[in-house]
Amino acid sequence: MRNVVIAGTGMTPFRRAPGTGLRAMATAAADEALKDAGIGADAVERVYFGNAVAPTVTQQDMIKGQVTFRRSELAGLPMVNVENACASGSSALQLAVEAVAAGHTEVVLAVGAEQLTHEDKVRSFQALRGSTDITEIGEAGPGEDWTRSILMDFYSAEARDYMARTGATATDLALVAVKNRRHAALNPLAQFTAPQDVADVLASRMIVAPLTLAMCSPLTDGAAAALVCSEEYAHTRLPAADLLRVRGCVMRGGRARPPVTEASSRVADVSGVGVDGVDVIELHDAAAPAELIQYGEIGLCAPGEEHLLVRRGDTALGGRIPVNTSGGLISRGHALGATGLAQIAELATQLRGRAGRRQVDGARVGLAVNCGGWMGGGYAVAVATVLERIR
Repeated sequence: MRNVVIAGTGMTPFRRAPGTGLRAMATAAADEALKDAGIGADAVERVYFGNAVAPTVTQQDMIKGQVTFRRSELAGLPMVNVENACASGSSALQLAVEAVAAGHTEVVLAVGAEQLTHEDKVRSFQALRGSTDITEIGEAGPGEDWTRSILMDFYSAEARDYMARTGATATDLALVAVKNRRHAALNPLAQFTAPQDVADVLASRMIVAPLTLAMCSPLTDGAAAALVCSEEYAHTRLPAADLLRVRGCVMRGGRARPPVTEASSRVADVSGVGVDGVDVIELHDAAAPAELIQYGEIGLCAPGEEHLLVRRGDTALGGRIPVNTSGGLISRGHALGATGLAQIAELATQLRGRAGRRQVDGARVGLAVNCGGWMGGGYAVAVATVLERIR
């Protein structure tokens, strides 16, 4: 297997932008990734296109990538459409990494994009409902509540269970939201940047107890991309590129252990880098308790001590191990199919020393964990990626 690098990344602002469309967002992110790598579209051999909800929200199905890029310089390339719930973008990256590592291709573009918002908000929430096991929860009835995501019911249940087991409080959940908003305020691509404190978070509208609106990820539109190639190709053809070696990119589904634990444990084995060897982490905080619980699942602390990390400031900028320096899904925004690659774009920004006021000093190794779907009491899929700056 060959060494694989990311030579360029691109990302649009994450916003509520109904009507913008996948084409405009995805091509903007792809063009930026190509420019960042210093390579032309004519060098790309394949595109993996991650998207989760276009069939429901915009009614574009089956050939999403082909339609998205039909008027760009990437038109006519082999396009692989990747749908894997909120992990669609990271799944596209994982497939791109495998293709290059195996020698099937030299240069591949992984793109994730989502038009989640729509003038008819029901479409957005119907799409989110589809990320669960419909045979288990039943098809939507005429009295279905379409004012919020059904996923928040699952996250609220997780939060209540965690609080009962550990003694954590709603204030601890609020601290996660405050931390991530503080980080997002330093990120020009983030959706929410206005300052907030614990009182603001606790006073925001209750969604499903104990989750308030400020503890939940918003509806978001956006795109992100990564240019993936062999390390040999990069060294010979892209001498000016600021390269990041993909030390590992692993996908796992839920079994006896949560998929976050499975994926993070396996990527540590593959990469030779445990969680104690990384400098910055992006986690899938679709709701505040998700970030807390993942601290334990990836091994940042002993189970039951997760909330103590955020109380001490360990996972904030300037702390022991900064988590979600982008602002996370809660404040950067959660554009489903783009989220996994947005995490990669943030790691690239940090590892290359381009993060400005949110820069983690000396960051050279980063971990991203992107999750998707909900099934049997946990995520249906998780993808864990370790990146290292090599020059």
